[in-house]
Amino acid sequence: MPVITNIEDLRVLAQKRVPRMFYDYADSGSWTEGTYRANSEDFQKIKLRQRVAVNMENRSTATRMVGVDVKMPVAIAPVGLTGMQCADGEIKAARAAEKFGIPFILSTMSICSIEDVAANTTRPFWFQLYMMRDRQAMVNMIERTRKAGCDALVLTLDLQVIGQRHKDLKNGLTAPPKPTLSTILNLMTKPRWCLGMAGTRRHSFGNLVGHVKAVSDMKSLAAWTNEQFDPRLSWADVAWVKEQWGGKLILKGIQDVEDAKLAVQSGADAIVVSNHGGRQLDGAQSSIEALPAIVEAVGDQIEVWMDGGIRSGQDVLKAWALGARGTLIGRAMVYGLGAMGEEGVTKALQILHKELDITMAFCGHTDLQNVDKAILLPGTFPTVNR
Repeated sequence: MPVITNIEDLRVLAQKRVPRMFYDYADSGSWTEGTYRANSEDFQKIKLRQRVAVNMENRSTATRMVGVDVKMPVAIAPVGLTGMQCADGEIKAARAAEKFGIPFILSTMSICSIEDVAANTTRPFWFQLYMMRDRQAMVNMIERTRKAGCDALVLTLDLQVIGQRHKDLKNGLTAPPKPTLSTILNLMTKPRWCLGMAGTRRHSFGNLVGHVKAVSDMKSLAAWTNEQFDPRLSWADVAWVKEQWGGKLILKGIQDVEDAKLAVQSGADAIVVSNHGGRQLDGAQSSIEALPAIVEAVGDQIEVWMDGGIRSGQDVLKAWALGARGTLIGRAMVYGLGAMGEEGVTKALQILHKELDITMAFCGHTDLQNVDKAILLPGTFPTVNR
């Protein structure tokens, strides 16, 4: 086993252990992948101010996200097909998050179902919902979420239509999958992954198959999903979801100040500045670049979070300094899961926390609540254009 010291180490190991079609699904963006790359690269442009001769004892990275105590301002983002990175992946990731003390968000397009995760955790998790044409299916899913004890709903707004991801098409990653000869040969080189999958019954979309009318297998699921993502999504639909749910509502996929203001008017509890990990509109701003203007516009009215490009605890600290009161990690979790299962997710969280904690100390702070953009070197971070 190689020595794991950072998220990149986990990525390299995951690439070796996870079949190419599923690794590429998580580790790719749409079209030229320009926005996907910018999400990470723009963090690297932001420079930190080192301070010395300050007492660095008794540090705390603790905070709250929509009223929930968290060890650090990080939640595990909803990632589709997580259970194909590693057998029972959503369960393993949820358990790791619970033990570490951060929230876990289950994707609608997960392999393990809402009920599977609820049966294998002891604290409430959050559920991510897509707007579907079949409103009754949505009502049923929201009710299942409520019965499972979930205490927040995350509504994704930026998947009305699906951006083209070239790697998925070339790998035959459809529902059901249409693997090419090369992907079949690649699968044969992943015995560890195959053995894990042979030991679980969870191989399809657990939240949909058997729960949605006329969806009984992968073939019927493909026909249903191709018609279901609703391009007509409007703020009236957001209000409808809020009414159906009645609990804490988080809106994910905000990149524009005007949309952020409309999100505040909708009565949501938090928004996530997100470009879907660079998987939708290629050529859009990176999330960290879009963050400051949105924070300035609405940050005193609603919790503003962000995701996209976070590969270190330093990235988490930079986002916090620019006003994000929470961050979501998707790929960092996926790399850990693909590399080492639940242990790998825990390792990823430990790495992020240690980097966050030590960097905060180097910047002269012992309490995250006192950190602001004064820790950033002027001229190196995105500002609001006036």
